[in-house]
Formats: sequence, C-alpha cells, structure tokens
Amino acid sequence: MNATETADVLTPGSAVTVRLVKHPRPDVRYPATVVADDGTHAVVRAPWAGSASRDFGFVTFEQGDLFTEHYWRDRWYSVKEVRAADGALKGWYCDIARPAVVDGASASLTVADLDLDLWLSADRATVLRLDEDEFLDSGLDARDPAAARQARSALDELEELARRDAFGPLLNHASPEAF
Repeated sequence: MNATETADVLTPGSAVTVRLVKHPRPDVRYPATVVADDGTHAVVRAPWAGSASRDFGFVTFEQGDLFTEHYWRDRWYSVKEVRAADGALKGWYCDIARPAVVDGASASLTVADLDLDLWLSADRATVLRLDEDEFLDSGLDARDPAAARQARSALDELEELARRDAFGPLLNHASPEAF
C-alpha cells in the first residue's frame, strides 16, 4: 500500500502513536493527536513527552510545552514547533530522520532519527546545527553512505530555510500566529 491510499492517511482529530527510532538508544513513543494529513505531510500535536524538564542550553523543554510536529513521507526531516504552556513560541526543533512511515491500521507514525538536529529560535535570530558529533559517531557513513548523504543534505536544506525565514510555507498546516 502506498502513502496516498486511504488506509495510510491519518484522520484529523484521531489519536496516533508517534515512535522515534533512536538506534542504538531505546525508541521513544508517545501519544499525539492528528491535526492534518494529506498523504505526504502529516501534522500531529502532543505535549512534551519527557518525564522531566530538559535544558539544552539554548531552550528548556518542560511539562506543559506543546509540540506541533510536522512529518513528511518524502523528506528526510521533521519540524516541531515548540510552545510553552502559556502559548508563547519557543522555537522550532528539527530532527533529521528517514521519511515518516504511517500505518493507518495501527494509528502509528514512525521515523528513524539520524542523530542530526537543527534549532531555530522563536525570534529567528539563532540557528544551531546540533549533534554533528553524534552523527559521525553513529557510523552511518560506513553502514549506509546514501542515507548519510541524504541526512547532510536535509540538514543543509533546513538550515537554508531557517536562515531565509522560510519555515512558514514549509509548515502550511501550522497555526497562522506562528508566522
């Protein structure tokens, strides 16, 4: 079954389980609510899935934060708009990952994280490439050179979009106040 067939399109308002494959670390799974899915671009909303606050130095994720997460079946990244409990925009956290796999029958959305990330602050003044050392240590270059090239290309694309302030068109299902 391909991505555009009905069984693989998630229904807005329905529950979905997001699974982030973090090999060799344990996978992360959490419940989310489907906002939209056009067969290529799926958008879900979920509260911060961590059990405690996590301070990254440039942002802290904490209980009450709300993530609007954008996944594509044909792109090597996901983009997560992060808002505080009071609705204030914190920024966008982007994961470089293999294209999303949606299983409508089991109401699941799975992405394989490739250990590269990008952060764009709410004021758009800070663009940070993250975890490049983890990516190198992952051995992806040796195991799957084509995937490693896709990952680097995806990170470059996201950074270019962030620096041009072009996330708005990319995230066409996001709330209008985000742009």
